[in-house]
Amino acid sequence: MAVLNEEQSMLKDAAKSWVQEKSPVTAFRKMRDSGVELGYDAAAWNEMAEMGWAGVIIPEEYGGSNFGYLSLGLILEELGRTLTASPLLASGLAASSALILGGSDAQKSEWLPKLAEGSAVGTLAVDEGPHHNPEKVEATVSGGKLTGKKTFVLEGMAANVFVVSAKEGGEIGLYLVKADGPGVTRQRLSLADSRGAANVTFEGAPAEKLEGGSALLEKVLDRARAGLSAEMLGAATQAFETTLDYLKTRVQFGQVIGSFQALQHRAAKMFTDLELARSAVEAALAAIDNDTPDVPELVSLAKAKMGDTFHLVSNEMVQMHGGIGMTDAHDAGFYLKRARAAEAAFGNQSYHRDRYAKIHGY
Repeated sequence: MAVLNEEQSMLKDAAKSWVQEKSPVTAFRKMRDSGVELGYDAAAWNEMAEMGWAGVIIPEEYGGSNFGYLSLGLILEELGRTLTASPLLASGLAASSALILGGSDAQKSEWLPKLAEGSAVGTLAVDEGPHHNPEKVEATVSGGKLTGKKTFVLEGMAANVFVVSAKEGGEIGLYLVKADGPGVTRQRLSLADSRGAANVTFEGAPAEKLEGGSALLEKVLDRARAGLSAEMLGAATQAFETTLDYLKTRVQFGQVIGSFQALQHRAAKMFTDLELARSAVEAALAAIDNDTPDVPELVSLAKAKMGDTFHLVSNEMVQMHGGIGMTDAHDAGFYLKRARAAEAAFGNQSYHRDRYAKIHGY
């Protein structure tokens, strides 16, 4: 486990206390059953913003704390444990990263303070088909107007500003588009994990370019992937711990089922995979903080490993809980559905294995 400084330890402890008290899985169940359009509890998001979580990576001059990506990853991990739905990944990490890395002084001044205080929500609009493929961009910009369609945009219904990938003169770049501006329409999606997402159509929407081109797009996506991996780590860890507790208490055939060697071996497999995944995730976040050249390969390693691990642990959670694990009354199904949605977001295991191989020249 990463060695944390005092600020990071305080952030992690605060996040752990808050999710246990204010945002247990029962709160997620209540949000899902309410059918709220945003896909998250707005009051809970306001509390997170008041605690400064939305501005963890944002520089102090724009209202943030500039604590870095590993610090934000610690918060996302705790939120993942209880499946807390919020725009923190999309807005406090992805959109904020785009502005920090590629925004002009005017763009930063306009948006970063709002994102830091949670009064505005930003998100990435990158994919145009059913699978993650940022290299395939049909959206175009001409004369400062953006036209195109984006699919599976996280927090797409809540966003005040979109960071959109588009081509201008054959070059891929990122552009800021105000959600309430002309030429923007969105369609709410109902995803398996009950999170907020939308398909967004831009028809001549006014767009402001961010500096950095396709290199900026990859940097921003890698930060989003690392943050999502941290959230997946928290969810997978909680799923494992819940299952382990069940193995220690469930009695079948006159004895605790955790005494069966076959189940012990499966539990050991989950534990070792989680430890490896944690190392990969923390290495990726630390590399981003240190701006090392191996960020792309470490991020793809983390996302692929975390996807495999969360997939395994969520499956085992359902199977080891038996009949009750198959019902909606139990939380196991929530973790399995979140695993599948998170695996697909920002590139699944196949995508990142392929990317990792290409980075190494294969």
